[in-house]
Amino acid sequence: MTHLVTENCIQCKYTDCVQVCPVDCFYEGPNFLAINPDECIDCGVCIPECPVNAIVEEGDLPEDEHKYWFDINQRLSQKWPNITKRKDPMPDVELWATVKNKRNSLREE
Repeated sequence: MTHLVTENCIQCKYTDCVQVCPVDCFYEGPNFLAINPDECIDCGVCIPECPVNAIVEEGDLPEDEHKYWFDINQRLSQKWPNITKRKDPMPDVELWATVKNKRNSLREE
């Protein structure tokens, strides 16, 4: 099993998680982070670091959500640059942190 970044990360992009990842499996896009499922060693140290609870173990997602988020993380981690150091979150993080249904706001380019 792997861990996946989910909807709560969109428009927030906290990067506390990347500092603790022992295998550097996070990738950074314009307004979202992705985990490369092939690189993740399932240690779970990133989960408590995310202030918006955006990282989950793949087995904790319903089947339809699992496929969607697994595919997003897999695909985007192949095209975005690796990130290993903490950066500031998105400028409007306070406004976006509690917003639901943000999938349409995910920017891939």
